[in-house]
Amino acid sequence: MIAASFSAKKPAGKAKNKQALCDRSNLDINKPLVSFIGRLVTEKGADLIADAIAKSIVELDGQVNFLVLGTGDVTTQNELKAVAERFPQNCQVYIGYDEELSHLIYAGSDFLLMPSRVEPCGLNQLYALRYGTVPIVRSTGGLKDTVIDFGDEGGYGIRFNQASVDDICYSIGRALSLYQNTAQLQLLRKRMMALDFSWNQSAGQYIQLYQSLTSKL
Repeated sequence: MIAASFSAKKPAGKAKNKQALCDRSNLDINKPLVSFIGRLVTEKGADLIADAIAKSIVELDGQVNFLVLGTGDVTTQNELKAVAERFPQNCQVYIGYDEELSHLIYAGSDFLLMPSRVEPCGLNQLYALRYGTVPIVRSTGGLKDTVIDFGDEGGYGIRFNQASVDDICYSIGRALSLYQNTAQLQLLRKRMMALDFSWNQSAGQYIQLYQSLTSKL
């Protein structure tokens, strides 16, 4: 369902997916693309996204593009559509569910925004990591468990603490700086695509934990 396959060893296909996504959405491929995929509800922090997009576009002089795919609260949907109408060259919004488009967004985006207020596990950030798309997440629940900020040792993502427009905008500013550092971005992409969050890995860790406990009996 994507324009071209790619991997950590053969990363060229990611650019082809971004080209296909930007062509479809009438966005400039040369600018970093920050996307959101999911339910437009308060638990996901979706009510903050419209204001964060508008503020980021203004403060960063239109150097960042945004794409939203989701459905949910009608007020949030209308706010997002209004922002897209205000900044058509920097923002596109797709209201609804589209699995094929979601795959292309994961594959073609540079960053995936997840400003969740609660997130017991979270799957979108894991999908993003597999596609070499840097997750921008609030430090809560499973997002905090699976995403290490690139400013920390061994990190690969972007984390922020508060579910607020200001924290989101600050993180998007960091994303722009990272995007402009091509060598560092490529390094992080390889690092995140090599991560293993499969059940084989998790089950092995559980077995080690249980064995360590039984050895103390």
